[in-house]
Amino acid sequence: MSITKEVTMGAEQVTDLAWRALADRNRRAILRAIRAGPQPVGAIAEQVGLSQQTTSHHLGVLRKAGLATGHREGTRHLFAVDPDGLAAVRSYVDDFWPRKLSDLKTAVESRREKADG
Repeated sequence: MSITKEVTMGAEQVTDLAWRALADRNRRAILRAIRAGPQPVGAIAEQVGLSQQTTSHHLGVLRKAGLATGHREGTRHLFAVDPDGLAAVRSYVDDFWPRKLSDLKTAVESRREKADG
């Protein structure tokens, strides 16, 4: 995902697109298939059990959401995971941890005080 895209659309919109893309199990399967490195549509389609046309559609959604990239090598169009796009999703999820860990610590300490007291 490019910084220009994020500035133009806004961070919230970019995150929304990513979550919508990840809501589909076929797209998650495609991301798992391309996480090892760039692959052509045909190989991806074979791995996930979809037609090339359906796989291309899902790859388009993943690219628009900033979760996948594509480039040409000769006649082949190769796709890979875009780590920047996944970083936006991770950042959103990571924001929950400090609060939840704090809540867990409070709950454990409260139980400990009740058990000791």
